[in-house]
Amino acid sequence: MPVRVGGMAKTAVPEERRRRRRPTKQGTVLTHDLIVDTALRMLREHGAQGFTARRLGLALGADASTVYRYFAGLDELTRAIADELMHRAMRRWAPAGAWRADLRDLGLRIHASYLAHPQAAVLAASRVSGRVHEIAADEAVLGVLRGAGFADPAAVRIYHVFIDQSLAFAALDAASLALPADARETDEAVWHATYARLPAETHPNIAATAQLLAQRMNASAYPAALDLLLAAAAAELVDA
Repeated sequence: MPVRVGGMAKTAVPEERRRRRRPTKQGTVLTHDLIVDTALRMLREHGAQGFTARRLGLALGADASTVYRYFAGLDELTRAIADELMHRAMRRWAPAGAWRADLRDLGLRIHASYLAHPQAAVLAASRVSGRVHEIAADEAVLGVLRGAGFADPAAVRIYHVFIDQSLAFAALDAASLALPADARETDEAVWHATYARLPAETHPNIAATAQLLAQRMNASAYPAALDLLLAAAAAELVDA
């Protein structure tokens, strides 16, 4: 079925015909995983602006059109990147039987996996890939919640908040990490250079908490937000 990419109609090649049998100019045989790994490296080095099929082809030592043997376009590749980041979060995680600790561990792993690739996270955190690793994560979270005794409506609601909170903080924190170093340093300095100097006469609450704000505000709020979510879920389970 033809799909439109970059103004041109491309035909997605059936799975069995996608593998490139001849080595590239660099002597490697292309695979789905190699393309995703190379795309992650490209995004880390060049940002979203450099994420093009042409640049990816050059990095792979192949013509850009070769990428379309594996992905119908860059949008499909972006969803594959999202799935790979979830895979990296999940691959060393296994539930130990304590639902609250299990979900906290998984949430922190998801957040860390995305932040390890901030440029990719900015592109991928909002995407629903519908791919195998994303589906496995969804199944695992729902299984932990249902196994803990949450009724299905509550399990789905808490799962929804859990996964969206994880990815939302990943996107927020990744966007900060993806800034140029000087811009990020300028933002971080504001808490000391501006907020800490506000007078108590005009801003009594900020002045009273200025040192605490300076200590906390340049770190991610995700662990604290995750703890609040899990505490609220635990209270709900007790009251049920």
